[in-house]
Amino acid sequence: MARPTSRAARASALHPPRLHRRGRPPFRQLLPDLALGAIAALGLAPFGIWGATIGALALILWRLARARPATAFWHALAAGMGWFALGLFWIVEPFLVQPQIHGWMAPFALILMALGGGLFWAIPVWAAARLTADWRRRALAMAAALALSDWLRGWILTGFPWALTGHVWIGTPTAQMAATFGALGLSVLTLAVACLPTILWRPTRPRLAGFAPGTALAAALIAGSWAAGHARLAQPLPPDEPTILRIVQPNATQALKWDPDWSGIFFRRLLDLSAEPGPRDLVIWPETAVNFLLDQAGEVLPVMSEAAAAPLIMGIQRREGTRFYNSLATIRPGGAVSEIYDKFHLVPFGEYIPWGDQMARLGISAFAAQQGFGYSAGPGPMLMTAPGAPDFQPLICYEAIFPRHLRALDTRPGWLLQATNDAWFGTISGPYQHLSQARLRSIETGLPMIRAANTGVSAVIDARGHIRASLPLNTDGRIDAPLPGALPPTRWLAWGDAPMLALIALALGASLRRRPSSSRKYPRGSR
Repeated sequence: MARPTSRAARASALHPPRLHRRGRPPFRQLLPDLALGAIAALGLAPFGIWGATIGALALILWRLARARPATAFWHALAAGMGWFALGLFWIVEPFLVQPQIHGWMAPFALILMALGGGLFWAIPVWAAARLTADWRRRALAMAAALALSDWLRGWILTGFPWALTGHVWIGTPTAQMAATFGALGLSVLTLAVACLPTILWRPTRPRLAGFAPGTALAAALIAGSWAAGHARLAQPLPPDEPTILRIVQPNATQALKWDPDWSGIFFRRLLDLSAEPGPRDLVIWPETAVNFLLDQAGEVLPVMSEAAAAPLIMGIQRREGTRFYNSLATIRPGGAVSEIYDKFHLVPFGEYIPWGDQMARLGISAFAAQQGFGYSAGPGPMLMTAPGAPDFQPLICYEAIFPRHLRALDTRPGWLLQATNDAWFGTISGPYQHLSQARLRSIETGLPMIRAANTGVSAVIDARGHIRASLPLNTDGRIDAPLPGALPPTRWLAWGDAPMLALIALALGASLRRRPSSSRKYPRGSR
């Protein structure tokens, strides 16, 4: 057989064979995408294999770029389902706290979460595939659309920016780039290096050599960000504040937390750990640390204050009229309540039910709320004062996954406090992913983060995201540590996500400007 002579013919001949018909592919042809999505999720905590993420995403984008729009939708849906099924499999844990009541819901929760997350991949990929007929530029458009999807997940339906593609860098020097470009910048970096082998692919024999230019440039980008991160980590940190914090972790497991026989044991544990000898200027208890309401605690507050022997910041539920709130309260020596913060970004269906007043009439309540039919939202972000320490911004549990809340205050805090109850998340991945996002908030803002968790992981995190001290999961104990100092405001605090959104818009615009590089509208491997 004669060798093709024209450049277009040679390129066409080197493409892989057709995999399936136009339209929805057979299920068996979606299995590789499902597996690749799950492999990509190995970059998330607790695994941290970021190389698996880059390699798997590169293969996913190669497959998607060569597909027609309708087919690309299904492949992206399968890949996204693999990513979210492994990345968010801890979602079944809340249903296993009382398995005899809620256990049957667990598999449905995982399937629905994976399917919903998969749509956040499939719809942007389908839209990007329609922007251009040039398959290489389509890879650029798809990568940009997936980065935009990561950002949109922080807003749509109140937002859920968990398991972003950029989270795979947390714990590496590259994560320091978030001080300038934020979490979205890390997602842009992840998807940029993943799409470069496809964008710069060249027809060669052997075929794998065609990926060399893009792979080399991707490696250079990773090396450059890694080196820049090392340079930032090498800079001196500010001195610690003179304030000594005591963080108390009672190890109140979720299955026993509200049991009347056990709640007294956990309360006594909180008091004993708070009262142990040692210097402390501020004592911190986790989210919903006690099983009674603040407005019912009048006689107990002096007991807690005496055990702490210092101002106490505690997570507690409270009632105001017919409304219930998930709150933080500052208890001064003597037992006086000086400040209250009410959680404002509530977990949909977990802490509140949409149209909750109407649903309450039907007896439908939020899954995690222990009082009433769900919590009411507080007014929004605020500063709280801490005697002998800089003012801080309180975050209750889920609120710490939203970077936008950290740019909402007119006055910059001196540190961040996250009171949380990660007992809902199990012991395999959920608590570690939550911890890793807290580290990212410190990098983005240049502020230390103090974490108090019921069952762990409680931690002291410095202004570059390094864990200074921590208590492991399922242990009771305390941390006595100085409050780390704050760095100057970061560029991300000043700019937000605007530069990265502009870069995404440029990438999408660039994908529109060129026609296909050969006479074929789709390469021979198109599906």
